Amino acid sequence: MKVSKNFGSKDLFIETGKIAKQANGSVMVSYGETVLMVTVCCSKQASENRSFFPLSVEYREKFYSSGRIPGGFFKREARPAEHEIIASRLTDRPIRPLFPSDFFHETQVLINVLSYDGGINPDILGTIGASAALSISDIPWDGPVASVRIGRNDDGKFIINPTKEELETSDMEVIVSGTSDSILMVEGSAEFISEDDFISAVQYSHEVIKDIVKLQLDLVKKVGKDKIKYIKSEEMSSDLLKDIKSKIDGKISPLNQPKNKADRYGDVDIFVDQVADELSENYPDDISEIKSFINNKISDDLREQTLDGTRADGRDNKTVRNIDIEASILPRTHGSCLFTRGETQAIVVTTLGNKKDEQMIDDLEGLSYRNLMLHYNFPPFSVGEVRRMFSTSRREIGHGNLALRAIKPSMPESDDFPYTVRLVSEITESNGSSSMATVCGSTLALMDAGVPIKKPIAGIAMGLIMENKDRYAILTDILGTEDHLGDMDFKVAGSDEGITAIQMDLKIDGLPIDILKEALYQAKEGRLHILAEMQKCLSEPRKNMSKHAPKMLMTTVPVEKIGMVIGPQGKNIKALCAEYECELNVEEDGKCVVSGTDQEKLEQAIKVLEAYSFVPVVNEVYKGKVVKIMDFGAFVRIAPDVDGLVHISEIQHERTNKVEDVLKVDQEVDVKLIKKDDRGKLSLSIKALIDKKW
Repeated sequence: MKVSKNFGSKDLFIETGKIAKQANGSVMVSYGETVLMVTVCCSKQASENRSFFPLSVEYREKFYSSGRIPGGFFKREARPAEHEIIASRLTDRPIRPLFPSDFFHETQVLINVLSYDGGINPDILGTIGASAALSISDIPWDGPVASVRIGRNDDGKFIINPTKEELETSDMEVIVSGTSDSILMVEGSAEFISEDDFISAVQYSHEVIKDIVKLQLDLVKKVGKDKIKYIKSEEMSSDLLKDIKSKIDGKISPLNQPKNKADRYGDVDIFVDQVADELSENYPDDISEIKSFINNKISDDLREQTLDGTRADGRDNKTVRNIDIEASILPRTHGSCLFTRGETQAIVVTTLGNKKDEQMIDDLEGLSYRNLMLHYNFPPFSVGEVRRMFSTSRREIGHGNLALRAIKPSMPESDDFPYTVRLVSEITESNGSSSMATVCGSTLALMDAGVPIKKPIAGIAMGLIMENKDRYAILTDILGTEDHLGDMDFKVAGSDEGITAIQMDLKIDGLPIDILKEALYQAKEGRLHILAEMQKCLSEPRKNMSKHAPKMLMTTVPVEKIGMVIGPQGKNIKALCAEYECELNVEEDGKCVVSGTDQEKLEQAIKVLEAYSFVPVVNEVYKGKVVKIMDFGAFVRIAPDVDGLVHISEIQHERTNKVEDVLKVDQEVDVKLIKKDDRGKLSLSIKALIDKKW
């Protein structure tokens, strides 16, 4: 069975019933010559002792899909790359809230890119496929959903599913996911767009989302399965419920009085354990349910207090926590910053490198290189926990990617600043929005390193507690507690001129546009406040880089002279690097970047390279070196690969019998260019610079 719908510039096809028929649900999604296979399966039995829904989403790109063989020794797809992890999260986040809250069967969504035509990024097709597979399956799920990537051309018109070429000239790249009724997720970056433009993009995307959702519903009508009946959690007995209430009545609200994180969590843990211990004798098999019930009641009470205007730490809804900033805290790094906002803290470090430090990316597009990296680390001590540390978590990769997208629009062009830049954020404390602390700290670490960024960037996390459309609270600069019990995590980063990155996740089944707009403008107020605090520490990038940072200079040589710069088997470039103690990178367009620690030697190397662009001018005087002596004169090199002839008659005013009597090979001489013919041959003179003796 197949359904189709025009989607952007091409037709979207969703097909089922041919492949992977033993899965609970499976579809093939086609868009142009890009094809994805998406399957969903769930376990037969519910997972025991689960307090969260065990959902896993895996997005994988097969190299054969673009006719490529993987690099490396093993020549097969290895662990997922960062962009695959990001794509997995892009699907996980909008589908997760739509599963029943009491459904604990382990569920797996597998997305495989089988064919790729190099057009649009296939990640959004993965979300559409996952939604379609879930919708037609027997797995309980309240979809469908759809995802749309939106850009904007130079005329200000929105583009649905922009190609990679169109994205290069677009001032935004935003992914919007939602149902036919509301928005579930927003993820994107932009070049300082306004709040109104962002809202317009979301609204435009939602109209397209409605069409794709309808397409999936058409498929469900034709082949959809009845949803499985699952065993729901047993309700507490009336006796147990009565006994719990007798223990907690009147004691919960005092726990939720404004206090810091450690005191709050400590008091709650003590209270919950105490009540559970008191009830354990009569209800020994219900301890976990008792604790869960009490914690839920504490959260419900805190939500209610917040709706009434009292937040967990005593702030009003629009106040940002106290901010403390220190720059240059690490003496040997190229740039550093300690950014503290409330109980969230990050050490961010900037390291500058040259061309060889770029990150190589091997994916479906082929090899590419990245000169800006941002790595986010979230150690367990930052939340006072003990946890085994394995490889970088998906959360760390996701948060680092968000911060990177926020910072990137403000970075200088590579032609003006040819450095490779690595930012590392070490989260040392966390109580809400460490990713946005990373954005702020990254800006300041870059400025501390002397990187000429276009505009300072700050980020803020917004929250939402919503009873209904008429009773809700939008929260600025949320705490970890507010993130946990709230209904929205909405991160916005940007400058004083506009938004550069945005990420919104919902725990409820959608958000009206008017509330999203209100949250966006409240976020702007908070962002401007944080930017003002950052300005107090560093108002502009430092004029001078750290003495420990590499120095880099840049020039350009004619493309036809690149081979000469390199020399046979790299002879010339190796000699230049050795003489001036530098590294030289020559690109295909003739751009040359030299790097090293000695500024004077770098400048000398640049002069040598600039000589390759030398254009000789008649009547100008040049310093040259004799490279060859003939009977009729001497050839003098006045620039790399630029030789001219000093005829024997132009050596001196007196008669010269033998050239060797006056000039030697490798001798340095001053010469004047007296003639240049149509073929580019140069006639030089030494005697023209010597006063004639009478």
